[in-house]
Amino acid sequence: MHSIQRRLVLAGLLAAPALRTASAQEVWPARPVQIINPWPAGGSSDTMARLFAQRFSQAFGQQFVVDNRAGASGTIGHGVVARARPDGYTLLFATNSTYAIAPHLIDPLPYDNRAGFTGISLVGRTPQALCVHPGLPVSNIAEFLAYVRARPEQVSFSSAGIGASSHLATEMLMAIAGLRMLHVPYRGGAPSMQAVVAGETQMSFIDAVSSLPHRAAGTLKLLAVGTAARSSLLPELPTLAESGVTGFDSSTDMALMGPAGLPSVVVERLAGAVRAAVDDPAFRQQMITQGTEPIGDSPAEFQDYWTREIAKWGEVIKSRGIRAAG
Repeated sequence: MHSIQRRLVLAGLLAAPALRTASAQEVWPARPVQIINPWPAGGSSDTMARLFAQRFSQAFGQQFVVDNRAGASGTIGHGVVARARPDGYTLLFATNSTYAIAPHLIDPLPYDNRAGFTGISLVGRTPQALCVHPGLPVSNIAEFLAYVRARPEQVSFSSAGIGASSHLATEMLMAIAGLRMLHVPYRGGAPSMQAVVAGETQMSFIDAVSSLPHRAAGTLKLLAVGTAARSSLLPELPTLAESGVTGFDSSTDMALMGPAGLPSVVVERLAGAVRAAVDDPAFRQQMITQGTEPIGDSPAEFQDYWTREIAKWGEVIKSRGIRAAG
């Protein structure tokens, strides 16, 4: 073989892997994509994950399929994604209760909470409503605060479990407002809400969309929402911050993530698809109807938010002396 021919063959062999990689990136997705939801089917995060999966399937021309891998405060599903190949075919639909709260309560985690993942976009935020039993003689936050302050450790609140967002939201409220209440943890949001309805406890933070039927039926009173801005679903309900609990901001935040090392072209395409979805008026309305405020930020914005959220909940957990159950 002539030297020129040898050089051409060698150049072709060296270029082949790069060409295959570029080709793989250009055609992504070339087969169905799995979205891991680390929570059980039927919850708010599952509803949003399936809504986005349907949207992505239409946008990319491949099936995006939601796979529920629940357990251990969401860490089982996170572990699945952390161990997955970073090829864009395994994604994670995560909530802040796992990517921001669990690291402070579970030691050791079965993965690195930051280095194990690629953040893509904060897709939406589900406001929590401060709900009380209808028999409680209060009609607004000022009256509620006065009532609790006059009865230290006599008013009870329910949560979806130790370390759940409903628990930590109440701990934040007590820290800011100087309250002392009794914590009654349950196994999940549904039994926690039912406890307030039944009068077993007097108060709880409940996802706004879940609380609406009970407000209509008169079995719950909604006093405020925990987000910094008012909810599109409950625009007439004030925020805790504007009701005098300065600095309060708590919600269930949902994000799209992937394993560490996810190719930038995949990250950019997915973030763009999220942005296009939340900019679509019909899709936005679907999200709002399901109780989630659309966001759709950039990968860089999500990284900044993620850092702040970890620090915020770490401070609440540390200052309040919260320890994981068991």
